[in-house]
Amino acid sequence: MENLSFKIHNPIDEGWYADPESRIYEGMYCIYATRSLPFDEQKNQVCWTSTDLTHWERHEDIIDMSGFPWATRAIWAPTIIDKDGKYYYVFASNDIHDASEPGGLEIAVSDSPTGPFKAMLDGPLVGDFHNGAQPIDAHLFKDDDGAVYLLFGGWGHCNIAKMNDDMTGFVPFENGETFVEITPPDYVEGPCMFKRQGRYYFMWSAGAWTKGTYRVNTAIADTPFGPFDAYDTILSTGDGSVANGPGHNGYFYIPEEDLYLNVYHRHKPELSDGNARFVCIDIMEFDENGKIRPTVMTHDWEYKDGKAIILNK
Repeated sequence: MENLSFKIHNPIDEGWYADPESRIYEGMYCIYATRSLPFDEQKNQVCWTSTDLTHWERHEDIIDMSGFPWATRAIWAPTIIDKDGKYYYVFASNDIHDASEPGGLEIAVSDSPTGPFKAMLDGPLVGDFHNGAQPIDAHLFKDDDGAVYLLFGGWGHCNIAKMNDDMTGFVPFENGETFVEITPPDYVEGPCMFKRQGRYYFMWSAGAWTKGTYRVNTAIADTPFGPFDAYDTILSTGDGSVANGPGHNGYFYIPEEDLYLNVYHRHKPELSDGNARFVCIDIMEFDENGKIRPTVMTHDWEYKDGKAIILNK
């Protein structure tokens, strides 16, 4: 990726998609997303791949849903992690409101980052409610020592759990707990975590996902368990001239450039349907204290000679 140069046109696809997760695998930039449709029409998920961040190819129906006969609707919010040569994929199903309902968080695996992802278990990975968190909006985070953590939760609560070696379940923490609540202030859903310069950056969504109040907050701590009390809002509607209700984000990190990109969904001001969400990419920058600066939403921008240049805000 020497002399990296690319142009971003937002949104990357004119279809309705949401809840993007982003990774770099096998020389490809990969984005995974929810189909932003009425819940009963959400039957599978998509991903996009690109080798240059400028041109994107969409891959449809990347989950082999035959292994999830109980998962029939609200196939939400994917996350993925690579481990031991395989790709593990977690997503939410059925929008369950009670542990007696089938569904929750499902896990699948593939030899390819574009799937098909096949079921690993005979039931959900998480089918219960822990610490008040609805089992939705998962995020897989791999620490420097190779340990994989699952962050998840809706209804204003967020949990963290440590995956076991074969990714079929969880390893209790030293205190005996398996699901530890790490909910920060102003949390609604959509957790995301990365590590930078030895510190843990936690991002999450607040507000209402169908409205302009949707936004992304962030906090920094010395451990993945927090505390994440002091936070800043890094992505919001602003004056609404570009878009509104941005949120549920992931990120790309390009180490050769020490470059972070904020991958998120947003609404177009001219469309009132709450499901009209579009996946976008803008630059993520840091201030002199290591805090994430507020993301500037754009329609078109380019990266050239180590700099981001807005072409059409």
